[in-house]
Amino acid sequence: MTFGERIDQLIYLFNNFDFARYALLVGVLIAFCSSLLGVTLVLRRLSFIGSGLSHVSFGSTTIVAAIAMIIGVESFQNNFFFVLPITILCSIWLLLSGPNSKIKGDSALAMLSVGSLAVGYLFMNIFPKSANVAADICTVLFGSTAILTLGSKQWLVWLCVGLSVLVSAMFLLFYNKIFAITFDEDFASATGIKAKTYNAILAIIIAVIIVLAMNLVGALLVSALVVFPALTAMRVFKSFKAVTICSVIVSVFCSTIGILLSAMYDNLPLGSVIVAVNLAVFILFAFAGLAARRKKA
Repeated sequence: MTFGERIDQLIYLFNNFDFARYALLVGVLIAFCSSLLGVTLVLRRLSFIGSGLSHVSFGSTTIVAAIAMIIGVESFQNNFFFVLPITILCSIWLLLSGPNSKIKGDSALAMLSVGSLAVGYLFMNIFPKSANVAADICTVLFGSTAILTLGSKQWLVWLCVGLSVLVSAMFLLFYNKIFAITFDEDFASATGIKAKTYNAILAIIIAVIIVLAMNLVGALLVSALVVFPALTAMRVFKSFKAVTICSVIVSVFCSTIGILLSAMYDNLPLGSVIVAVNLAVFILFAFAGLAARRKKA
């Protein structure tokens, strides 16, 4: 099939099938939300929290699915609302754990990440959802293999719409507070800002985004969706506002291109394509930033 024929197929797909449009909308909204908070996580050196929480979600998902199979309760099969509270609690614990905690933040993250991944994999083998366990594991770890599986979840579309509105409103409303705790949490607390409260709010939003993003890029690649846009923007821009705006634009652009490429070429895994596009854009921005610095020198 020629490139022109693939373009025609893509146009036909988005013109005639709702699931394709839903998939594109979900991908754009998840990318938008994750990029807003990605800058804060990168600057606070908490980039790996996305990967850790996605492993927690992976472990929780398989355990909940196994319990549903054992007791025969069909309502447990859609386990998003059972997994989300567990991920939120772990996120709050990680962000609020201070230097005096018995288990420090990085150690807790490593423990949760490895432990949840191991338990999840164990349960997937003990209680397989299908005969092809390897395919199920690849889907969970690396995301949906096609936009059909992403766009068929209509409840996820409306949840992403509501989430994007909520995240945008909270980010704009608490912009100054988030800016303060991002660069100097101790100073922010000294000036009267309730740092723990805003950390808890951030933790809840991050957990929701991570659980949603797993549907797009999978458990192993979810941290890339949070980290890459922020790091890409930092190659060129220096101010917090400029980096955040650029990060949102880059994230939405890369996710859109990734979804379109995955739709054009059916054998390309959705999550891997999105991350690969992010990596390519990061390299371009890195060269652009290097060229700009040399020009100034």
